[in-house]
Amino acid sequence: MNSTVINTKIGEIEYCSVGQGIPIVFIHGGHSNCFDTLSHKGFDLSKFQLITPSRPGYGKTPLNGHRTPKQTAELIAELLNCLPIKPAIVYGISAGGLTAIELAAQHPDKVQKLILASAISKKWLAKDNKIYKTAQIIFNPKTEGVTWGMVSLFSKLLPRIIANSFYPQFSTFSKHQLKHEDIQELISALKHYRSKSGFLNDVDQDICETSLEKIECPSLIIHSKYDNSVSIEHAINAKEKIHNSQFVELDNKWGHLFWIGKASEQAVMKTIEFINE
Repeated sequence: MNSTVINTKIGEIEYCSVGQGIPIVFIHGGHSNCFDTLSHKGFDLSKFQLITPSRPGYGKTPLNGHRTPKQTAELIAELLNCLPIKPAIVYGISAGGLTAIELAAQHPDKVQKLILASAISKKWLAKDNKIYKTAQIIFNPKTEGVTWGMVSLFSKLLPRIIANSFYPQFSTFSKHQLKHEDIQELISALKHYRSKSGFLNDVDQDICETSLEKIECPSLIIHSKYDNSVSIEHAINAKEKIHNSQFVELDNKWGHLFWIGKASEQAVMKTIEFINE
């Protein structure tokens, strides 16, 4: 899969597009980019066009001038103007949730439905949080290449050890036995990860809660109760503030990455049902 960089009137943005049919715009999470396809699982490419931009600071999309979720939403709206496509399903993942919320709130003409999957819906990390402090060191733009280079190397040499070390970051379910197929899915996703300047920008992002209240399109909030990366409180917050919304709480042992493994079938089914309603 190849990416394309478009120079919109407010800046450059990279994206990938596969399939044809109902357009779905995936707003990826932290450490990711337009090549992340884990959340594409279960979508029939003869029925859906899957469009994934690299958010500012990730991939080939520069961060300059688009640091906030609202500014990022404006850039993605311009991308949709350039393509152009009819109103799309917007699918916000993890740290991409805030941008997806702003896109639905500020550009209702471009968003037919909103999906928030393992998504942040408010301020994620306080500056005294351990994850926040650690991120400043290992995911700093000067060091993140080394961090992910080591992950890539050991993923090839010792995939089970890498999977077992990452799993607790995603899930609170400590007794889960990782199957070979699950490990392969995780390793396949990790190979595209780079933090660049995007992740440190993500951890400082926030939105006004009125943005959630402005959303009028049908919205699906889907989240695992075992999510150890983004607390389920974010899903509850979104459900409380988005008027036309439904909340699906998953009993999925992979937690934050509920697309991995056979249990992902429930989440995929619920998502497709929502889109087709």
